[in-house]
Amino acid sequence: MTTDLATVDAVGQAPRSGPVLMLDALPGPRLDWFAPAARAALFAAPFTVTEHGDRVGVRLRGARLERVRTGELPSEGVVAGAIQVPPDGQPLIFGPDHPVTGGYPVIAVLTENARDASAQLRPGQQVRFRHRGSWPALDPGPVHPSEG
Repeated sequence: MTTDLATVDAVGQAPRSGPVLMLDALPGPRLDWFAPAARAALFAAPFTVTEHGDRVGVRLRGARLERVRTGELPSEGVVAGAIQVPPDGQPLIFGPDHPVTGGYPVIAVLTENARDASAQLRPGQQVRFRHRGSWPALDPGPVHPSEG
């Protein structure tokens, strides 16, 4: 059976082919800043790597990850592989030369193997996230038909 998803295997080797790279993600320290629908959206569809990337980080384009909290977060420590979400709702993945602190909420953190694979991301490439670890319910909640 073939698949359209490339995955990072248990020994940490990055896939050499495949249209979509699957990256494993653990819950981040600021999940409470995001609606359940935003947490679900992180895993629901691919994100595209933009042309804005270097060893500091890679910006992604895809579903807008909506916050439930307004205002800004005081600067706090961040790690390589952190998936930080600025006010525009478009996530970015911090790379090996990431800043020591960041001021936007971190929704998730890549596993070590996924972090290493993310260092090879190129503009235009698609990535998907797969949840690992103990995530709160990812159900976006009931869908209410629009009233007419």
